[in-house]
Amino acid sequence: MEKIRTVLYGVGAVGTSIAKFLLEKEGVEVVGAIDVAEDKVGKDLGEVLGFRKRLGIVVSSDPDAVFSKVKADIVVHATTSFLKEVYPQIAKALEHGVNVVSTCEELVYPYAAKPELAEKLDRLAKQHGVTVLGTGINPGFIMDTLVIALTSVCQKIEKISVVRILNAATRRVQFQRKIGAGLPVNEFRDRIERKIITAHVGLEQSIFMIAGALGWELDKIEVEPPEPVVAKTRVEGQAIRVEPRHVVGVRQSARGLEGRKEVITLDLRAYIGAEEEYDAITIEGTPNIHQKIKPCIHGDIGTVAIIVNSIPKVINAHPGLVTMKDLPLPSGVLKDMRTYIQHKAK
Repeated sequence: MEKIRTVLYGVGAVGTSIAKFLLEKEGVEVVGAIDVAEDKVGKDLGEVLGFRKRLGIVVSSDPDAVFSKVKADIVVHATTSFLKEVYPQIAKALEHGVNVVSTCEELVYPYAAKPELAEKLDRLAKQHGVTVLGTGINPGFIMDTLVIALTSVCQKIEKISVVRILNAATRRVQFQRKIGAGLPVNEFRDRIERKIITAHVGLEQSIFMIAGALGWELDKIEVEPPEPVVAKTRVEGQAIRVEPRHVVGVRQSARGLEGRKEVITLDLRAYIGAEEEYDAITIEGTPNIHQKIKPCIHGDIGTVAIIVNSIPKVINAHPGLVTMKDLPLPSGVLKDMRTYIQHKAK
């Protein structure tokens, strides 16, 4: 069997980490790279990744040219969080008959925010006989897929609560800026309102996915706006110093309701200086379940892993738009990636 031919769509911070991990894997070959950044287009991928050697792959801003030339099996897509922005990028890959796995948060459960675009992607993927999946650590695993797996040992479920707390001081500077670290409180609120910074994207998607897996018909989903976590003393993150009474990060929560009853609650806290990091899942039912992972799963490392480990699952899946709840049990891909393929990649 030939190696799985892969195109990188987006070689920013996360895309670069994905690319490096892919290049370590057996049974997969990177055959193309797409980006629009002026400092990347026209350069050899090896240079963009910081290698001392050339890889013979030139980063292109022309998706049609790349897909027409390389005949890829799958696109690993890592550009932005919002489905409206990534739709043309993903649609282009599907039109060329290429499977897609993406880090786009809204694509993790696209029926939540953009149902009309979700339906279009599903039709397009089926038309061309390929599959598209959005995944990541959060959304994509901690606050949804892992929760769904834990419910399988319950006879009854009354309520699900998930808390994720992470110390942003150990994360990349782009993430720290995304959560507003270093800003005065009034500037944080202004940038959130004008969508200059986004904080977290995906709580709504996670609630929809859990409810969909359990067959719950929620009456309402409430997503609270991001609230700043404020420093009491000076703290420092990656290249960011935060003065007292300035923002060190964000807290955000969401609730899924049946009538007035909260049946799903998600609470995310990401800030520089968090004393304890953990992921905690509590299921009230028969039996009660409380799982706590300490420290919390590292978002960037975990996202890179789950994207790459999902490649065989996506290639093996039936054509169409799928979510993590639709695929077989997630797992690490530790051997030659070709051994996990149930049929030969196109």
